[in-house]
Amino acid sequence: MRNFTTLFQHELRMLLISPATYLAAFFFYVVMGLLYWSILRDMIATAQDELPAVYFFKLFWLPTFFVVPLLTMRSVAGQRSDGTLDALFTTATSYSSIILSKFAGAYLFYLLLWVGTLCFPAITLLFFPHVAPLEALLERAAVTGSLLFIALSGFLFIAIGIFSSCLTRSQLVAGMLTFTALFAAIVGGSQIEGLTQYSADMNSWLQPLAGYLQVFQHLDDFSRGIIDTRPFFYYISTGSLVLGLATLVIEAKS
Repeated sequence: MRNFTTLFQHELRMLLISPATYLAAFFFYVVMGLLYWSILRDMIATAQDELPAVYFFKLFWLPTFFVVPLLTMRSVAGQRSDGTLDALFTTATSYSSIILSKFAGAYLFYLLLWVGTLCFPAITLLFFPHVAPLEALLERAAVTGSLLFIALSGFLFIAIGIFSSCLTRSQLVAGMLTFTALFAAIVGGSQIEGLTQYSADMNSWLQPLAGYLQVFQHLDDFSRGIIDTRPFFYYISTGSLVLGLATLVIEAKS
């Protein structure tokens, strides 16, 4: 893939100077910080069956709905609107390198945001050491499994954002398309499972599909240390397919 490293470095620079990047980071840490504090407060008030980290990462969908669109909506749509993407097409750079560099930049920043949430338990132990012991706030299996799920699902979510940005010149439209597609991907499995209750014939083939697409079930398994190969295949293969479609879209529009 020609010029991938150069394009990747350029994408990182663009993310660092983009207001949308800092807006996404600000809202992400404000929202997740408030949620983390709320979880700890509830844990102090009443005994909980699960660890704080498990409850915390179960809310992954909330920041995902606005962080992923903010990180990806400019990636292709903004450059196409500015005219800089057409200039890039005239070089010897391959279409796949363009898409993968944009994906890699946004995906890396997405992962860094989530890794940064590990500072929440550290801050809690520093200022409120009486709230909970270190073993409860940073239980290794729950944190490691949850972050692995975040990295795995983020592969697909960022790919969806890049693909949506390839479909339009408008960053706003790209953001709305990303939000809609993410909603379908995250909630779709639960809705399909609901359909199986209405028909025995549908249940025979929809039930396995619903279980395969259950994003929340995947997180639940990972947070408990249950690592299955099916989610790996689902997120990586689907994400790769979406990136391939994004490459075909920009090639067709070039």
